[in-house]
Amino acid sequence: MSQHDPSSPTASQHQFNPYSNTNSYADSTSTPLPEGQTTPFLSPPDLPFLNNDPQSLASTPRGSAAYADSFGQNASNANLNAGSAIGNDNDTPLMGGKEYVDDSSQGLGIIARDPTKNKPLYKRPVFWLASSAALVAIILAVILPVYFVVIKPNQNLTASGGSSSGDSTDGSTITKDDGSTFVYRNQFGGFWVSDPENPFLDNAQPNSWTPPLNTSWRWGVDRVNGVNLGGLFVLEPFISPALYQPFNGSAMDEWTLSTLLGDQLQSTLEEHYQTFITEEDIAQIAGAGLNWIRLPVPFWAIETWSNVGTDATTGATVSEPFLEKVCWKYILRVLGWARKYGLRVNLDLHSVPGSQNGYNHSGKGGKPNFLNGVMGVANAQRTLDYIRTFAQFISQPEYEHVVPMFGIVNEALVQVIGQDQITAFYLHAHNMIRDITGIGEGKGPYIAIHDGFIGISKWAGFLPGSDRMVLDTHPYFAFDGQPNDEPIDIPAVGGDGTTLGGQWPRQACSAWGNSVNGSRSNFGVTVAGEFSNAFNDCGLFINGVANGPRSKADCDVFTDPSKWTDNIKAGVKEFALASMDALGDWFFWTWKIGNSTAGIVQSPLWSYQLGLENGWMPTDPREAIGKCASLGVQGNPFAGTFESWQTGGAGAGTIAPSVSSQFGTFPPTTIANVPAASITLLPTYTSTGGIQTLPPPTFSPAPTKSINVGNGWANIADTASFVTPISACAYPNAWSAVDAPVPTACGGSAATAR
Repeated sequence: MSQHDPSSPTASQHQFNPYSNTNSYADSTSTPLPEGQTTPFLSPPDLPFLNNDPQSLASTPRGSAAYADSFGQNASNANLNAGSAIGNDNDTPLMGGKEYVDDSSQGLGIIARDPTKNKPLYKRPVFWLASSAALVAIILAVILPVYFVVIKPNQNLTASGGSSSGDSTDGSTITKDDGSTFVYRNQFGGFWVSDPENPFLDNAQPNSWTPPLNTSWRWGVDRVNGVNLGGLFVLEPFISPALYQPFNGSAMDEWTLSTLLGDQLQSTLEEHYQTFITEEDIAQIAGAGLNWIRLPVPFWAIETWSNVGTDATTGATVSEPFLEKVCWKYILRVLGWARKYGLRVNLDLHSVPGSQNGYNHSGKGGKPNFLNGVMGVANAQRTLDYIRTFAQFISQPEYEHVVPMFGIVNEALVQVIGQDQITAFYLHAHNMIRDITGIGEGKGPYIAIHDGFIGISKWAGFLPGSDRMVLDTHPYFAFDGQPNDEPIDIPAVGGDGTTLGGQWPRQACSAWGNSVNGSRSNFGVTVAGEFSNAFNDCGLFINGVANGPRSKADCDVFTDPSKWTDNIKAGVKEFALASMDALGDWFFWTWKIGNSTAGIVQSPLWSYQLGLENGWMPTDPREAIGKCASLGVQGNPFAGTFESWQTGGAGAGTIAPSVSSQFGTFPPTTIANVPAASITLLPTYTSTGGIQTLPPPTFSPAPTKSINVGNGWANIADTASFVTPISACAYPNAWSAVDAPVPTACGGSAATAR
């Protein structure tokens, strides 16, 4: 399939507002793709897992139901009438005004003159003065921009992933750390940057329409086309099934897997960290026209506790079995690769002490014990400490351009925890982070919070005057409880008769577009941190190790991509494109699904990479622009302008006193599943522990000159102690204490949050 030519006039001569539906992507006068070209678009899924505890609420998967505004509301077959509406956020392409191309393709010979022409003029001195001045002007106008845009960034880029030629554009050879090589493919004007003497250079660019890392991201103008690296550092059975299958159902989450692996834990997980996502994957992500990565990370990258309380049944001390700290050096490696290829990172704290949702991807399936039950406050205290550690690290100058967004708690189950309670936590975390970073644009990352499965409209007007908050939503049809067996390999509803997808592309447009655009107006910056091609829940371990699919679709087909017809692939691609157009700013879940022990990917609807390789994901995400309009779904596009305070401008950090009064008390005065009379007696931790920092990377070979690698702590004025258990307290198991008796001598309401 042909690739987009970044030097084509249609790509370089038009300026587009991606949040407007004025220009249709299908319009041949404004399309950034060559006329007639179609590209497969792949989006990465982050599948929600069911809790394997039948008594818990884990039957609710990771994603929100049909992405309706009330939890569990069905929208699977709704909104398909001709009057359905959506905001066509992607109706215009993501284009910058300048395409970054190699100077050789521009032909620097255009400044040369033929001295044999117009000889009579040579006899005139004024001609020589004028022509010399013109020649100098042309040289300055042509060569200097090429030098500063193309040549200068590519100097000295040959070590640790450099190429022998020094080139860093499409077709350059990358040498990996192990000495093997691959060819960098990027048809969109992207270039990589790597200098062993300055490993923190951040002027790489993944494509021509995305600002280089060291240039400001413009919310409302630039568009997030991202992918998750799910299952890399927070394991999930459906993403890495071969790790779980040998245990015949006994390993259901990372807690049980870690326990069962025993003394093989470190060697097994390090092999996974080393091989599941490689540098070539990151280069391919940039080459696919994507520009962001969402990177799920666990709290045990910082530490684990060997004593989190007493098991209620056995009386034994409970120790967190996770592999402590080891993944951090691999997280740093991914951040280094993202820097090299110009990809921004949304660092997402995916698992917190006690579990925030009871799903297997929180570390342990069961009931959530974060802000829920007897140990809910204590677990929230630990979580705040770990948020603080990550925030301190990524706010260092060496990382502020690479990690401009920080998701502080993934998918907290708000219908259990309570919106007021989680709001109090978010306000406390916001103030803690901004005490570290300062207030305003460029000072630390945007802070992302998840909608908690209660619908994004419930977050309208959230914390007015806060500083750079992002609402993260995870729309999936796969978990709406419907049969979802409607075909995807038939003509698309509302289409021209030639595009496929059945009801699904239009349904994505109708269900999601207006809602997300409305949130941009009513909340502020809003992104889909997860979505996938899964219109059904077919796939190995999609609903957890112990549960099969609920869908009535032919799962024999949808768990084996070798059985997909060309029409199925085309229909899935149209669904992906419509989803992308409806959501506007998105991260596919996920980039890669590992093979099962059968030697194949058995959850193919969730793999962006597999879709790229097999034609059901677009090779250029801009192909999605205007897809909903082409299906007859029109709506209310976001104007592209946020309130100043929402993006760190005037008014940021001045939260209304009434809001601070309502939500400013932490811990909250009520906690789910705790009687009012017991609130002041709840166990807490004491703030007398040592500060936990994350170490900086080491480089091999080491730079010959002295460089600042940071110390993991951006704001040295932040000296508050971390929490630690009270020695006299007999805590219940912090991961299973929702209904435990309230212990004595455990701090009670006198505890502080930090």
